[in-house]
Amino acid sequence: MLTARYLGPSNYGLISYASSVVAFVVPIMQLGLPSILVQEIVNKPKQEGEILGTSIILSVISSFACMLGVAAFVNVVNAGETTTIIVCALYSLLLLAQAIEIVQYWFQAKLASKYVSITSLVAYTIVSAYKIFLLVTEKSIYWFAISNALDYAIIGIVLLIIYRRLSDSRLHFSSALAKSMLAKSRYYIVSNMMITIFAQTDRIMLKLMIDDAAAGYYSAAVSCAGMTSFVFGAIIDSMRPMIFESKKTDNSTFEKNVSRLYSVIIYLSLAQSIVMTLFAPLIVNILYGVAYQNTIVILQVLVWYTTFSYMGSVRNIWILAEDKQKYLWIINLSGALTNVVLNAVLIPLLGGVGAALASLITQVFTNVVIGFLIKPILHNNKLMLKGCNPLLLKDMLKAIVVKR
Repeated sequence: MLTARYLGPSNYGLISYASSVVAFVVPIMQLGLPSILVQEIVNKPKQEGEILGTSIILSVISSFACMLGVAAFVNVVNAGETTTIIVCALYSLLLLAQAIEIVQYWFQAKLASKYVSITSLVAYTIVSAYKIFLLVTEKSIYWFAISNALDYAIIGIVLLIIYRRLSDSRLHFSSALAKSMLAKSRYYIVSNMMITIFAQTDRIMLKLMIDDAAAGYYSAAVSCAGMTSFVFGAIIDSMRPMIFESKKTDNSTFEKNVSRLYSVIIYLSLAQSIVMTLFAPLIVNILYGVAYQNTIVILQVLVWYTTFSYMGSVRNIWILAEDKQKYLWIINLSGALTNVVLNAVLIPLLGGVGAALASLITQVFTNVVIGFLIKPILHNNKLMLKGCNPLLLKDMLKAIVVKR
């Protein structure tokens, strides 16, 4: 909030642009490994040190290549814009930090996410203090560009230390395992790139087609809509290992767990969307001030896409458990093309609101409609429809209360 007010819509938009450019190469840096790591560790607990060590080494190597790619891209697209080039280069440091932070998936597989949560809380507190220092001392935009890298770096390093204390398996690299894991994860590289395209294209197109301020207004709306994303992330991450485990023992329990997760996500996200739509003016005024009034309508449209985006996260768990990763590239390529076309049409007409509308339509198409068109994943949509039954949510909440 303070950073956005201090930087103003234009500089805040520039930081957002750098974030979007770097986000485009994150799927390449990750090599699709985060999508399979939990399942790999759950299925092969005796090889956890080898799995984790191999994943980190592969990610570190690819992060350096991606940092060079970011530098080359902005030097061509933003030739002569020195500030933009430097900000993007500094922001790309988070790629290396994210490569180390991949260790968090071991904690997820072991149902020990409390360590990740506590570490993240400490990291965010430190980085928030760092940002306050930058604000008080009135530092330039360059200092803010590296703040996100600090988040990931602190989390990754601390979790590595905790891992060494908790696990008997030492990290090491295996070329044979690398080939095996990449053979499975390669489907997620292109797939995740397509997701990134329809998640980040809007901000890049707003900057290039309108200006930095337009990107700033839109980014503020995205931040507001994502304020509760940690809740949905925690729910999905917590249930992912349980769903994989149930798949190994009982298919009916597995399907019931998937529908339960859908139910929680659907109703929580709908509740969030209603509240944010009603209180958008108040939220924006409190967080960003009068300079961001253009953000209000954008937020009221954009927040509704969250329901469908989280449904996509649940679907991806089902796809991995059913070993249907090969269909992901079709799903996400369709979404990426839809998003680019819609943005190209709607941004000139409606500006930031058009970008928000493009995002909403894309999420509905990609995470709901296309599931009815691709026969091998149709069953997932049936589980999704079961999740719409409020009685399923009631049963799950009742089970949690009884368990406690």
